Amino acid sequence: MITLKRIFVIFSFLWSLTLLHAQTPVRIQGIVSDPDGNPLSLVNVAILNQTTGTVTGADGRFTLKLSSVKSVVLQFSRVGYTRRQVQLSPNDSAAATRRPLIINITLHQNTRQLEEVLIRADRNQGTNLVRIDPKITTMLPGVNGNLEDVIKSLPGVVSNNELSSQYSVRGGNFDENLVYINDIDIYRPFLIRSGQQEGLSFINPDLVSSVLFSAGGFSARYGDKMSSVLDIRYRKPTFFAGSVSGSLLGGSVHLEGTGKNRRFSYLTGVRYKSNSYLLNTLPTTGDYHPRFTDVQIYLTYDLTPEWELSFLGNLARNQYEFIPQKWENSFGTVNEALELRIWFDGKEMDAFTTWFGAVTGTYHPGDNLQMKWILSSFYTNEVETFDIQGQYLLNELDRRLNSESFADSLLNIGIGTFIDHARNRLNARVVSFDYKGFWNKSNYRMQWGGRVQSGLIRDHTEEWMMLDSAGYSLPYSDSLVWLSNTHFAESRLTHLQGSLYQLNRYEKKLKSGTLVLTGGIRAFYMNINKELLISPRASISFQPKWEKDLQLRFSAGAYHQPPVFKEFRNLEGDLNPLVKAQKSIHLVGGTDFYFKAWTRPFKFTSELYYKYLWDLIPYEVDNVRIRYYGKNMARGYAAGLDLKINGQFVPGVESWASLSIMKTQEDLMGDTVGYIARPTDQRVNAAIFFQDYLPGNKTYKAHLNLLFGTGLPYGPPGSQEYKTALRIPPYRRIDLGFSKNIIGENQRSTRRFLKELTDLWVSIEIFNLLNVKNTISHIWIRDISNRQFPVPSYLTGRRFNVKLQAKF
Repeated sequence: MITLKRIFVIFSFLWSLTLLHAQTPVRIQGIVSDPDGNPLSLVNVAILNQTTGTVTGADGRFTLKLSSVKSVVLQFSRVGYTRRQVQLSPNDSAAATRRPLIINITLHQNTRQLEEVLIRADRNQGTNLVRIDPKITTMLPGVNGNLEDVIKSLPGVVSNNELSSQYSVRGGNFDENLVYINDIDIYRPFLIRSGQQEGLSFINPDLVSSVLFSAGGFSARYGDKMSSVLDIRYRKPTFFAGSVSGSLLGGSVHLEGTGKNRRFSYLTGVRYKSNSYLLNTLPTTGDYHPRFTDVQIYLTYDLTPEWELSFLGNLARNQYEFIPQKWENSFGTVNEALELRIWFDGKEMDAFTTWFGAVTGTYHPGDNLQMKWILSSFYTNEVETFDIQGQYLLNELDRRLNSESFADSLLNIGIGTFIDHARNRLNARVVSFDYKGFWNKSNYRMQWGGRVQSGLIRDHTEEWMMLDSAGYSLPYSDSLVWLSNTHFAESRLTHLQGSLYQLNRYEKKLKSGTLVLTGGIRAFYMNINKELLISPRASISFQPKWEKDLQLRFSAGAYHQPPVFKEFRNLEGDLNPLVKAQKSIHLVGGTDFYFKAWTRPFKFTSELYYKYLWDLIPYEVDNVRIRYYGKNMARGYAAGLDLKINGQFVPGVESWASLSIMKTQEDLMGDTVGYIARPTDQRVNAAIFFQDYLPGNKTYKAHLNLLFGTGLPYGPPGSQEYKTALRIPPYRRIDLGFSKNIIGENQRSTRRFLKELTDLWVSIEIFNLLNVKNTISHIWIRDISNRQFPVPSYLTGRRFNVKLQAKF
């Protein structure tokens, strides 16, 4: 059995590796970045006319160890960028013997090479990780303006709610996605039940330097979730810069810079969002008062040339207040047209406050070895309260086309009142300590690490609904007043868990092509259910030397997801400590085909996958709220095909189109129904992101984002047999944006207050261009004959937005 003592011994052994590095008389260090201050990885740093050299890492850093720097010329080169050389003088040689010589370099893009490089660089070779340009976030029209909007347009990713940043991947749910920022796990609030409450995503796009995403089959470095991983890097600034943006939905400000000696750097961002302008298009009229605020800061300090200390902090306060007034909707069929009207009294008040902080110590004695120690803490305090009374009328409409009263109410077939009440509170504190090691030499790389985590979650649930139909409370009693739905629970959950992983990557140049082999293993243990999980994973990638440029890859592995909190809790709110981890096996095969059309580079990607699932915990979804059954009682599968083509359909700008076909089902133990569709069983999804500009004037651009997804399953409440018998109508949405670059690289303002601006954009966006009524959920209503009717609840309608973005 894994104990804290054994984990401590392992960590102590890994710590001792820090003593195994050699000292050299001369050290040259620095950072290579682009003109925007983003670090550049994979830059070749070489001594001219010698074989000595190195390559920059993901953070743009490089280190060279030489016996002398006398008469040395450093050369910096990367495909797609203009080469630079630096001549070192004898004075540099004398100084470098006393302390490391710091050389920071900026490389500029070579546009003639860059077009093809961008297409090829969107996947890490030998992995299922896709690289995404974070600058696309500023171009993509969307109501959230965050990075997740870009993720939703990728193959295998599904989202049917523009108000939420959550997404499901290849049949998984929102809770099955990993998110990292600078190797630190990111959490989100627990009590969120609708996109209106959600507020700002943790990821601040103004601070991002690089984005990696995998929809499945990822390496042992990432765990312990079953669906996807989003790996974000915040940049380390090399000079002073900033940005300001504002729209009808909110605004943001960010600043970055360094100290005089560049040992200290800071990166900070503040965001505010209030989307009441957008929420007023929802079918429920009333007073919406959402207020979402977020402050983030990322600090780094170079203690010595080998040691770096950094801090990432976040404070977010999301408040949502709603006073509903009226809701009405017409629905049904040609043969039975109905209308539901509801008049409300009461209000809803929610508050979600989160604090997050992480201190990271990084030790990099040379190019081959790097180690990190991360201490992080997350705290959330969440309150959800509402008392809302609704009085409804269900009417039959006149469906005769030649009638003067066409579409008017003819007959009342249902009348009633309901009271919805909640006093839900949750606070959670999670503390983690991580150790990560990286070692590479030539064509071999190794990564290892571990984590110890403790958490305390307190939850108070108090929810009930009283339903009165035609003067009788339901369920009916001649002597008592019964509540139709009740959830009362008081929970306290503490956990202690640990994990270890080890990963090896080997690259071999063969006569027939390039072969990349990756293998790794994860181990996880939790004290609540005393379950030990072992997750081996492996992948192989081969790029043959064929006339056609093609890359083949295959990955397989075990992906297990231990319960966090919601999985322990059943539909009544009671905790079940015997819940085990949900488990899966992933098999993923894919190809990347590079080609040219119209003399421009393109890439076609395809992935075929199968996931076998067992020890599943069934769940129900309402909007973005997931409620688990609190028991491992199902098995299932997910299988599908993802396709994507990206390239320059218009010269100079990248666009893409994706198509996903997927089926996921589950079989609940103890029933006689057999396999039924899972709540995320969306069979077909398509997305298009297209960019264009005005011929002869690239300062005028247009951006289109199109999403389509077939309907998700649903059914009447309380019916296990028919809970997936129906399908929500397809999700269809088009967002369109037009932008004008007023100040840019080739045009600067002569006005005094605009001289310092490096970039200035003005945009007009049209959300939900076709004003499609997309369904997010259903309200079930009974008539006087006790028949149930699903009444659709719609998402947002068409809205116009104006946005201003400036950089300096």
